[in-house]
Amino acid sequence: QVQLVESGGGLVQAGGSLRLSCAASGSDFRTNAMGWYRQAPGKQRELVATITSGGSTNYADSVKGRFTISRDNAKNTVYLQMNSLKPEDTAVYYCNIRFSIQRAIVGPVGYDSWGQGTQVTVSS
Repeated sequence: QVQLVESGGGLVQAGGSLRLSCAASGSDFRTNAMGWYRQAPGKQRELVATITSGGSTNYADSVKGRFTISRDNAKNTVYLQMNSLKPEDTAVYYCNIRFSIQRAIVGPVGYDSWGQGTQVTVSS
């Protein structure tokens, strides 16, 4: 069982910055891709940014140049630095971690886990 704990959301004025963190805890797992998604009221959940175990990143066009995703493999933690925030960035932000656990006979088995979500509100 892998649990995720998010932190860092809050209320900020347009143009401000926030940093989100998501820490994974458990035993005998290996983290693979990590990412951040968001869901605004009345909208579908959308990808914000992802980062592979090798450090390759991918961003939604709407956040390129403003947001930076990073990870600390030793701490099993993924971060999202959000700068130049806009009111349209207002949403609940969820972290997602893909991990694997070594199982007897079958070898590594992949799993997917989501954080509880953290509210980010950007006022104009």
